[in-house]
Amino acid sequence: MLSEKHLHIVCLDVPFPVDYGGVFDLFYKIKSLSNQGIKIHLHCFEYGRGEQAELNKYCTEVIYYPRLQGHNGFSFTLPYIVASRAHKDLLTNLMKDEHPVLLEGIHCTHFLHSGELKDKKVFVRLHNVEHQYYGQLHEASTSLVKKMYYQWESKQLKKYEAGLKDKATFWTVNEKDRQSFINDFQYTNIENLPPFMPEYKTRWNGEKGNYCLYHGNLSVAENEKAAIWLIENIFDDMEIPFVLAGKKPSEHLKNIISNAKNICLIEDPDEAAMQELIKKAQVNILPSFNSTGIKLKLINALFNGRHCLVNTAGVEGTNLECCCTIANSTEAMKENLLKLYDQCYTMYQFEHRQEHLRSIFDNTTNAKKMIGWIWGEELKSKN
Repeated sequence: MLSEKHLHIVCLDVPFPVDYGGVFDLFYKIKSLSNQGIKIHLHCFEYGRGEQAELNKYCTEVIYYPRLQGHNGFSFTLPYIVASRAHKDLLTNLMKDEHPVLLEGIHCTHFLHSGELKDKKVFVRLHNVEHQYYGQLHEASTSLVKKMYYQWESKQLKKYEAGLKDKATFWTVNEKDRQSFINDFQYTNIENLPPFMPEYKTRWNGEKGNYCLYHGNLSVAENEKAAIWLIENIFDDMEIPFVLAGKKPSEHLKNIISNAKNICLIEDPDEAAMQELIKKAQVNILPSFNSTGIKLKLINALFNGRHCLVNTAGVEGTNLECCCTIANSTEAMKENLLKLYDQCYTMYQFEHRQEHLRSIFDNTTNAKKMIGWIWGEELKSKN
């Protein structure tokens, strides 16, 4: 009979509700590992989302820690995202037993960096090449204060990421990020593990949709930049209806949309409304100005939508290129958009895409792969 397997998971945020991209991988990984019989000891930093009873369904215990915010979390030697999560109680709880530890994101690695976890078996999930991500946020932001912060954080993160390379086993979300850590920092103990996603109940929604859609958290600088670029460069002289949907659009973005023709803003849609928007769109248009990590909104659109039009930065290293139309200039984006808007999305295309997606984003397969990496064996599902 197999002995129980226990795992500490440290999350940068409370991973429920699943209402923004950063928590999809966290929550569905926890759920999938629990389904494989793993006893999860969850540690999460709470700074506004509250304690969530739903997590108790999948975890042996859930412990919450306050995140130090503002000047209280600032350090001259560490990235803010790391220093603000250096809670001593977390270290105490991780060291109470010999269970392995999964640190979700560079954000949670303070005690790995300090050497205080050197006697533990530790794994780190790398959600991005963080110094590149913050560098790209610096480029996208229009706020001087934010630009200064992003630039400072990017420099701190580059030094910090370089110093972690021999301290744990690392898992990236795509192959491009994996190669970046290998080439830039000489990481050796690093594998690629696709993100965990909802088990979508997909169906073909017919050959034609009614509009083009861009969706995302519109309060994020990169997403606002992409939305404004689409309005001013792609839909500036087109009669195709264009829908923008997402959380917390700024007044600046609202003002731009109010002066544009054929453009509609859906502000703060709930999950059900967002899924309907994706399903009814003819083209999900998702250019990216950030080339790190993996775009969960694109995966959602590929599972549940019709045509997806992207640029290389949005798909490079993801193995999703074959599911998308790729355009890297304004002219190519416009040309392909016009073609796709009139092009039927067939049942054959739907089935072929679903087969490819499910070969990558199979939560059970990927959970068993994790178990093999951590314990050197695969466990049978409880079901």
